[in-house]
Amino acid sequence: MRFPAVVRTVTLLMLTAVPVSAAADVRDDVRAKVAAEYPSLRVLYEHLHANPELSWMEEKTAAVVARELRAAGLEVTERVGRRGVVGVLRNGPGQTVLLRADMDALPVKEATGLPYASTAVTKDQDGRDQPAMHACGHDIHMTSLIGTARVLVALRAQWAGTVVFIAQPAEEIVEGARAMLDDGLYTRFPKPDVALTFHNDAQLPAGVVGYGEGPFMSGVSSVDILVRGVGGHGSAPHTAKDPVLLASQIVVALQPIVSREVKPGTRAVVTVGTIHGGLKRNIIPEEVKLELTLRAYDATLMQQMIASIKRIAAGTAQAAGIPENLLPIVTVTRESSDPVVNDGPLTRRLATTFTAWLGADRVQAIEPVGAAEDFTYFGRTTERVPISLWRVGASAPALFEAAASSGGAVPSNHNPRFAPVPEPTLTTGIVTSAAAVLDILAKK
Repeated sequence: MRFPAVVRTVTLLMLTAVPVSAAADVRDDVRAKVAAEYPSLRVLYEHLHANPELSWMEEKTAAVVARELRAAGLEVTERVGRRGVVGVLRNGPGQTVLLRADMDALPVKEATGLPYASTAVTKDQDGRDQPAMHACGHDIHMTSLIGTARVLVALRAQWAGTVVFIAQPAEEIVEGARAMLDDGLYTRFPKPDVALTFHNDAQLPAGVVGYGEGPFMSGVSSVDILVRGVGGHGSAPHTAKDPVLLASQIVVALQPIVSREVKPGTRAVVTVGTIHGGLKRNIIPEEVKLELTLRAYDATLMQQMIASIKRIAAGTAQAAGIPENLLPIVTVTRESSDPVVNDGPLTRRLATTFTAWLGADRVQAIEPVGAAEDFTYFGRTTERVPISLWRVGASAPALFEAAASSGGAVPSNHNPRFAPVPEPTLTTGIVTSAAAVLDILAKK
């Protein structure tokens, strides 16, 4: 398990100025409403799970979310940033809180064996047929967003202000948040004072909440290297410049970047995820393509690693005798994102709130996560809105016990066998989201 055993000490006195008895009453009201809504939310969750859509293809998914938010009583606008949905819940004067969920699935063939498992084969942006699965649990996020809307509508008497509910497309390719912002999210709709979200976590037991201040999810740079050579016959390699061999040498040469160029103890990753080249065993091809993912929590370090990749790729090619006009081309793609940096005071406040609602045994300070998230961009506009993202455990506790005894591992997010436990994952997502809003927008 990724979280430390020591739980950060928090005190209920920091939560709000609301009397303890009143706070207990609202917690009971929330839990009762969640329990009443859970059967229909479970049906909705299973529908979303069984009918995933890939990034930028979330047309039917967005329509379902928009329908449910309208039914809850929100003002709903569709097609914000191409596929995004915005639902506004106004409840008098006060601050504005943004709650965000993401909608897209992954091109993964599901292998969970669930009765509601996805068997979908759907189109990607390039028109290719792909298997699709909510292997990152975005179906949990959407269902929790809708459940939170129902709770906050029912408990209007307990809070004042505005909540902006966001269903965001294209998170998996880290494009959707910027698209919604570019389409006027902060000018067409109430500008938030804070932006909040959670992400389900396969490496935490279901019902456990993980939080952290400062850098909490890594930045990512997606880098392509086009390795070029001179083609020829496989029987006469001396007449060619083999890009397959060169690409292999570059893959090996990249490995010391983290171990020898990054300060020891600094979190960083350079991974070559794909290598593609050649069409036939006896033909030396003209080019090979490498696709890399880089992870770091610091923008300066990320640029240092990119510079190292360019230097190593060019130097290795020059050592192989590749002419200047055929040196490798290194490109940083748009599928890149800055790290998620949680606002310190906001995150401490939320940790206190979650502990008051769930108990100290279910709220843990955890280490930063190596995955990336474009939620960061809701806090990187000129408005510099404070943001906070927390993690909600999604795997059955028994899986951790089995993994410990067998030496295996619990299936992670993006694994075809990852299956969130709907209960208590859904209810924890709803309760933490509602608790955060009720705390920030509590009537004075």
